[in-house]
Amino acid sequence: MTVPIVLAGARGHGRWHVENIRRLQDRGLVRLAGICELTPLTEEEFGGELPSQSADFGTLLDATGARAAVVCTPIPTHTGLALAAAERGVHLLLEKPPAPSYAEFRRMADGVAAAGVACQIGFQSLGSHAVPAVRALIEEGAVGTVTGVGGAGAWARDEAYYRRAPWAGKRRLNGVDVIDGVLTNPLAHAVATALALGGATRAEDVASIETELLRANDIESDDTSCVRITTVQGRPVTVAATLCAEHPGEPYVVVHGDRGRITYWYKQDRVLLQRPGHGPREFRYGRTDLLENLLAHLADGTALLVPPDGTGAFMKVVEAIRRAPDPAQLPADAWRPIAAERRRVVPGIDSLVADAADTLRLYSELGAEWAPPAVPKEVST
Repeated sequence: MTVPIVLAGARGHGRWHVENIRRLQDRGLVRLAGICELTPLTEEEFGGELPSQSADFGTLLDATGARAAVVCTPIPTHTGLALAAAERGVHLLLEKPPAPSYAEFRRMADGVAAAGVACQIGFQSLGSHAVPAVRALIEEGAVGTVTGVGGAGAWARDEAYYRRAPWAGKRRLNGVDVIDGVLTNPLAHAVATALALGGATRAEDVASIETELLRANDIESDDTSCVRITTVQGRPVTVAATLCAEHPGEPYVVVHGDRGRITYWYKQDRVLLQRPGHGPREFRYGRTDLLENLLAHLADGTALLVPPDGTGAFMKVVEAIRRAPDPAQLPADAWRPIAAERRRVVPGIDSLVADAADTLRLYSELGAEWAPPAVPKEVST
């Protein structure tokens, strides 16, 4: 049965969803019934004949009879749009991060559950077949006892990135939480994936969180940060990230064991197993598209790969970052501009990010003079 679907947010990252919906439409699984944008798309932008459009999401859902919706809109709008869909019995793929605060996340997740609709959160890395494969390696003792999980993301973003939308690089906008920082949005997958491999996906799996939030750019939010989550099992999950890398590279998560390590480059679905006395073994995996998984769930009850409660631990990290002091501005001698690329870099940050993932220590513990002491936060569930 072909499922009529509405897309909220078809520009920016939403363009990826347009193409993905077209792919599934060609297979007869969905029909793009409508697009919700404040400024309507032109046929040239869309690349063909347009479906119904409206700036009012609820009205569009009602008019099209949509059975499912993809929400790829600014972070502060996620909860309201998700609940508008849930009230109409419309199932959801909700882009990450699902909400800018834990309270808004709970309001969304509880409302969706009460309405009885399916909701998938858009952490596409968790659709990779590498995730269950790494979990299986851990369970069979391939690297011995797990001592912790690290995550590293060294990316680069230019000044235009922070001008792409009014909410970009903001912690709050017009009194409303946004929390558009490096760990909560562009490299949120590193956090969510590290937590998943660390066996901590639900809110109650988190015991405490320490944050170090900094910024080289002239923004409100953070662009160079690290976080250490201690799970209820007592294991650390440390993720370091920057948007000011000297030489941007592929982000990854590493599982540390007392008899080896497993590295997962989550954008490439690539896994490397390293153990003393054994040669390195590399594996490549496919992945299940999250919208396709949602459709399978509606068709035959296939389990959702990323339901809301499976992102509760990630949302505890978002909440810790939200409640932390505003990010510290890096001193002028800690960064330098690259005029040709219109961006700022932090010298030495690439190796610092890697060291944090490797040692499970925070920037301040690794000797970064510009890093203030971590801000600890006990987590209540």
